[in-house]
Amino acid sequence: MKFIDVAKIHVKAGDGGRGCVSFRREKFVPRGGPDGGNGGDGGDVYLVGDEGKSTLLDVTFKAIYKAKRGEHGRGKDQHGKKGDDVFIKVPVGTVVKDYENGEIIADITEHGQKVLVAKGGKGGRGNMMFVSPTQRAPRYAEDGEPGEEKILLLELKLIADVGIVGYPNAGKSTFISVVSAARPKIADYPFTTITPNLGVVKGEYGESFVIADMPGLIEGAHKGVGLGTQFLRHIERTRLLLHFVDSSDFETPMDIRYEKIREELEKYSDELSKKKEIIVATKVDAANEEFLDNFRKYIEQIGKKNDYYEVSALTKNGVKELLKRVEKEIISLNEKDK
Repeated sequence: MKFIDVAKIHVKAGDGGRGCVSFRREKFVPRGGPDGGNGGDGGDVYLVGDEGKSTLLDVTFKAIYKAKRGEHGRGKDQHGKKGDDVFIKVPVGTVVKDYENGEIIADITEHGQKVLVAKGGKGGRGNMMFVSPTQRAPRYAEDGEPGEEKILLLELKLIADVGIVGYPNAGKSTFISVVSAARPKIADYPFTTITPNLGVVKGEYGESFVIADMPGLIEGAHKGVGLGTQFLRHIERTRLLLHFVDSSDFETPMDIRYEKIREELEKYSDELSKKKEIIVATKVDAANEEFLDNFRKYIEQIGKKNDYYEVSALTKNGVKELLKRVEKEIISLNEKDK
């Protein structure tokens, strides 16, 4: 399935139906009064959260989502029927914005959540509504009001408990393939992961959690460099960060790579930078021992020793211990939310 996490759609609510100008024309009623009915209201356009959808691909297939107009009023006091509403299903985690001004209209975070994005026009009144003591036979009616029309920007932010961040080739995809049933593309070149991968992990204490393998970040990501802000927004939804640092890299010291990613997170969002973080040295089976030793000292200096783990997805060393810690953190966060 193609992953689409940004979409622009055009929505148009239905116009209201016209009111009717009509008079009673019944036998033996020589002076029948006005009996023109009201027009029906136009249909509304709604977005609906659907946990069965994982991308915005489906909504890109239509140029415009248009609700039905209300029926016109008729004689004999007959009011027009309301136009049919339109319901557009989107993934849970979709942020809805006004394309023109960037204003956030809604944040769809639950299955079945329904959001009105375009209100149908009100139906016009028929001439029977304008009767008064001084005006017994009005010969006019109202036109229906136009329905709202908008261009919307939809942005999908994946909802996962745990987000894995780090430079490209830090071992994120390999790790998620080991701990879950997810089968992401894995290769030995930068930006193998170009779309987030989700995996479900069943913990030893009975807690299940969703883990997301985010595409690699590089310096300048908060400005859109590389895959940049396209995927930083997905990390915002996560509750816990695993920060992977490749210990097999022989070019740049691990502490420098760690600090660069931290800097990108802080520049993108204060809230994101304050999330609970566990630091993970990966690929320790092929580690640059000098870099790894220096990184251990660095971790102690910054007071993160209790939030530091070393793993090898290849040999599975350290993986079990890391997952236990992650599960405990998720349980703790769930208890705080109660």
